[in-house]
Amino acid sequence: MHVLIIEDERPSARRLQRMLDKIDVTVATMLHSVEEAIAWFQENEHPDLIFLDIQLSDGLSFEIFEVVTVNSAIIFTTAFDEYALQAFKLNSIDYLLKPIDEVELQAAVVQYKKVQSKMQPVALNFDDIKKLLTNPVVREYKKRYTTKIGQHIKMIPVDEIECFYSENKGTYAHTVAGRDYLLDTTLELLEEELEPKTFFRISRKFYINVNEIKDIISYTNSRLQIKLNSYKEQEVIVARERVKDFKIWLE
Repeated sequence: MHVLIIEDERPSARRLQRMLDKIDVTVATMLHSVEEAIAWFQENEHPDLIFLDIQLSDGLSFEIFEVVTVNSAIIFTTAFDEYALQAFKLNSIDYLLKPIDEVELQAAVVQYKKVQSKMQPVALNFDDIKKLLTNPVVREYKKRYTTKIGQHIKMIPVDEIECFYSENKGTYAHTVAGRDYLLDTTLELLEEELEPKTFFRISRKFYINVNEIKDIISYTNSRLQIKLNSYKEQEVIVARERVKDFKIWLE
């Protein structure tokens, strides 16, 4: 497999090369600018797979494909924000978010090999992708949930929910007024529905609202205990494997 990296940050390019070496993928060439890439493509046989940084030092990498026709498979490497990434997901475009994770890299290579084995043609419209990044999809998140109370349907605004939690195979919303409501959903589904800047899943059992945190206390086994404004039914603990991401989220 002939692999090419196009990345303007040389340390990042070398790091990606080392990560690929670990999974027995040899990088033949590394390029660092639009100009250099255009010259290389005009003089060399095109690779099987390209790891392509979107923003290069002398422009967007899409400018390469305005000059040369490339039929290689492409995995984008990007530091673009969540809206651009949502656009990528909606259009089934392969990408890796910087800093690149080894597990995600390996999964992307495995996926490439699966597609390659079926001899599926590359069908990327670079103009469309460019539009996605300059006019990204604006993500809409849930504004309210509903629950049935007797013969009535009650609406619960999301900004009035202090936390979501699971109990006895049910998923509940605890409101700032101290009420608990059973919802027809799961914590897994909430991940796609909640604004990530406001809500964070701290464990398999809890999603919490950043605006309703009263206190954060060091807890056993490198965990954290969260004190919310009104929820008192049970301890709210940040799982050890989520502590690092939780601290980043708080910033």
